[in-house]
Amino acid sequence: MTSGDSSDQLPQVLLPRKPAITTLFGEEIFMSDKFDLLKAYESALPLHQFLTTHAHKIQAIWSNPATPITADILRLLPHLKLVITTTAGLDFVDLAECRCCGVAVANAGTVYSEDVADMAVGLLIDVLRNISAANRYVKQRLWPPKGEFPLASKDVINFLISPTCLNSKGHSFA
Repeated sequence: MTSGDSSDQLPQVLLPRKPAITTLFGEEIFMSDKFDLLKAYESALPLHQFLTTHAHKIQAIWSNPATPITADILRLLPHLKLVITTTAGLDFVDLAECRCCGVAVANAGTVYSEDVADMAVGLLIDVLRNISAANRYVKQRLWPPKGEFPLASKDVINFLISPTCLNSKGHSFA
């Protein structure tokens, strides 16, 4: 857990699990003089017991799908004001209970939508043109014994115009 002289006065943010982003950027990105982190993943206590011990301090939770925010967890945290997640989905957060408890919920929303659409187009081209399969074919040196790799479809336009890509989720994609 983070410690400091002013930690009793700062808002306490619970990290139930170590965020994946720390693998890339280290824990320095969490350093702030605006809040204090309670790192449950560094404690030997089970999460339920950790929450019970620190319930009076915790005002926010930075969570992810690996640690669902259930009604039971919300009941343990009477001073909780905010649930934060960097995911687009909220199916692991009991939104009805958050509403009842007056807890605000913030997520990434559609921030990843364009990147997901770009990835979908790239994967579509890969599948339709067999790019990954051709890459494996060349890397395994299969062309001398088996001959040239067969060409794949170029009919991407007809696929993209199909009704499947024109639904609500395919709108960003198309």
